[in-house]
Amino acid sequence: MKPNLTNLHAPFLKRTNTYLFIILLLMIACFFTWSDNVIITRGIKVVGRMGVMLSSIALYYSIIRYGAIHTMGYKNIFSPLLYLLYLALGFISFLWSTNPGYSALQWFMTFQSLVFAYFFIKSIKVLDYYFEGHSIRLYHLLGNAVFVIIMVFIIGMFIDPTTFFRFTNGGEEARLGGTIMNPNELGMLAGVGVSCLLFDLYQKENKTGTVIKILLLFWALYMTGSRSSLIGALLIVFFHIKQTKGKMLKVVFITAVLLIAPIAINKMILKDGDSSRLEEVMSLTGRLPFWKALITEGLPREPLLGFGYMRIDYKDYFQGTHTYPGNMTHNTFIQVLMNLGFIGFTIAIFQLIYTLRAFLSENKETRLMLIGIMIPVLINSFTEFGIFGDSNYGILFYQMIIFSISFKNNPHLTNIQKLQLKKRRPELVFEDLSIK
Repeated sequence: MKPNLTNLHAPFLKRTNTYLFIILLLMIACFFTWSDNVIITRGIKVVGRMGVMLSSIALYYSIIRYGAIHTMGYKNIFSPLLYLLYLALGFISFLWSTNPGYSALQWFMTFQSLVFAYFFIKSIKVLDYYFEGHSIRLYHLLGNAVFVIIMVFIIGMFIDPTTFFRFTNGGEEARLGGTIMNPNELGMLAGVGVSCLLFDLYQKENKTGTVIKILLLFWALYMTGSRSSLIGALLIVFFHIKQTKGKMLKVVFITAVLLIAPIAINKMILKDGDSSRLEEVMSLTGRLPFWKALITEGLPREPLLGFGYMRIDYKDYFQGTHTYPGNMTHNTFIQVLMNLGFIGFTIAIFQLIYTLRAFLSENKETRLMLIGIMIPVLINSFTEFGIFGDSNYGILFYQMIIFSISFKNNPHLTNIQKLQLKKRRPELVFEDLSIK
């Protein structure tokens, strides 16, 4: 009889789960501006992420050394290949970028998160195959990492509100995020946390702790004042209402919507019926005229290959005839259109299509998890940095999604690999491995 691998390797799996959680938490945290000092900020964002990236590589090889083999192959190959093609075009665009140094910095940070995502997801996939029955789940790791970061902001808004709040509309509106993180981006992060922790409700017997975490994340999302993130979070809840078969869970989800939605929509979207604020909302806070100017005035200048990776004009800011100046488009698809022109835009769109199509080939748990993460990230892409914009954790989450649908295990081991595995894991039955 095949031994229970989970019990046999429980200390190793617990330790690995802790390491995965820590490096994911640190990687997300490295996207924040924790200090006003430029040197410290750059150190965290570049050097810090480099250290976490190297840690992900080291963790993967520690799993291999403990008791696994490099047998991962690839599936849904067009999704990662087109993403690499998009990054390759971005790299080549340094040649014509209107600011090669800025383009290179943005590209390098995006590549860092790509390498991290590759080894992080690959570690989980290797565990799935060689330690069947383990309890390590991406949604649990990500949900709890987001919760810890959001709790820093919840505590911070009481201890130091001037740092953790951003005041807009002449100081009348306070939005959680401050100078540390764009409130809309923070709202998206809270939405991703909600989506991931909702999956814990399906798995855990004691759901009270998880429900409290979700309510705190919703509170933080509300305090960010992010309308797009609210829409994303509500869509996630409706998605779970449709998917769950448990009557009790349906009651919990519906009750949450009935309690939260009316207040949040009135405050965040309808702005308490203030007509002047409603007009602002209808123009997406000035984004619609800005997008029109980008497409009609900016794009015709460099239609095929754009202004270079993460550049939207010849200068640092684009300003249309009747719009405010901006150094980003607040729409990831227009951003890539301006960065890399119609050629880059075409690559990005097909890459997204192949990624979404790949969801259909995954098992139910993985498919639902990926859709849940994708909803807030994709909605954020229409109003902020998004999956093809300036380096941000939305890109990291999207890269993790790409690799989650790209790995498959090759069950056929060479004689050398069998000997290596037999030495590390004598309890494994090779006949089982060959037919998995």
